[in-house]
Amino acid sequence: MADLTTDFIGIKSPNPFWLASAPPTDKEYNVRRAFDAGWGGVVWKTLGAEGPPIVNVNGPRYGAVYGADRRLLGLNNIELITDRPLEVNLREIKQVKRDYPDRALVISLMVPCDEQNWKAILGHIEDTGADGVELNFGCPHGMSERGMGSAVGQVPEYIEMVTRWVKQYSRMPCIVKLTPNITDICKPAAAAKRGGADAVSLINTINSITSVDLDNFAPEPTIDGKGAHGGYCGPAVKPIALSMVSEIARHEETGGLPISGIGGVTTWRDAAEFMALGAGNVQVCTAAMTYGFRVVQEMISGLSQYLDEKEIGSTADLVGRAVPNVTNWQFLNLNYVTKAEIDQDLCIKCGRCYAACEDTSHQAIAMSDDRVFSVIDEECVACNLCIDVCPVEDCITMRELPVGAVDPRTGKKVGAYANWTTHPNNPMAQAAE
Repeated sequence: MADLTTDFIGIKSPNPFWLASAPPTDKEYNVRRAFDAGWGGVVWKTLGAEGPPIVNVNGPRYGAVYGADRRLLGLNNIELITDRPLEVNLREIKQVKRDYPDRALVISLMVPCDEQNWKAILGHIEDTGADGVELNFGCPHGMSERGMGSAVGQVPEYIEMVTRWVKQYSRMPCIVKLTPNITDICKPAAAAKRGGADAVSLINTINSITSVDLDNFAPEPTIDGKGAHGGYCGPAVKPIALSMVSEIARHEETGGLPISGIGGVTTWRDAAEFMALGAGNVQVCTAAMTYGFRVVQEMISGLSQYLDEKEIGSTADLVGRAVPNVTNWQFLNLNYVTKAEIDQDLCIKCGRCYAACEDTSHQAIAMSDDRVFSVIDEECVACNLCIDVCPVEDCITMRELPVGAVDPRTGKKVGAYANWTTHPNNPMAQAAE
């Protein structure tokens, strides 16, 4: 069987599945249940410095976005960092680490940008025996007015400064958690690296309002008639997270920086995709909140079976395999030409492909009087929309045209242009000539 053991910046765990810093990791009771269920690691819910108390709302904390079958696609939360006393959290962390020495236990921290505050809390953290710290520079709500969370994560200079303090005053591995609420994710990642971070984790939640109560005219969740923006997470954010992870993995300044992937990990396949794009492990929150801690068993068995089938010996051998195949648009192969093809034996004649193509795409699907749907090669640009809307798996596929064949749509032989840099429609190519 494949080896699921991971060594992430020197932090060992029996599998790459960690619970992210969030409500599921807020106390000893939860974390013990998580470890008993099989989670390889936990990032303890964010602790703050001693000072003004953290006061959470005593009303709804989550808003939701559902699919048509009421499957949870995303959560918007307005919960702050832990409101439990610092000394209680520290005592519980020490007890849990003592009883589960083979599991990864990392502590999330959010402290004002003051060197003495960071120095003071790091001394307490080291006494717990935890394996590392994660700096929460990503939370988009609730603490930014105190100069924390995404207020730090959106300023690379602050990221570098605070990371240097942490590395100066602590021996522990340091993970910097990045906010997606920024234009270029590579800039804060590079700042973390310059500051001495051992790794980055991403993405934190996305600034959001998920819905509005149209009777009371207030954002949801609604607290006494008012609502606030929160942090969006869950399956819906996975595409954004994958893109940002890949950008860091292939950027010249941040390539090689270890990454902990976060954002919509619900199945083993999600985890494998993050790891193929450069993540050394993954962190999970919404899936556990939706299905309970034992969802990790499906993730473990699924990833193990996948690695066995691919004859990949360990998770380390999976990390980064897809990175060389991520490129920029102008370098895509324009010699690659495909056409849609409909399997008439599988087609249920629903007409969704026809409606989508006829109304919103390239009018490349014909419908006969007896509702037989066929592809018009001369019009098909292989956009894939018909596949995406078809309710029957593998009913519509793409057929590749060999190099030298004539493309019915253009009348030109396949293989004329290597990529956009040599295409005659490219202004830069015209200028070069």
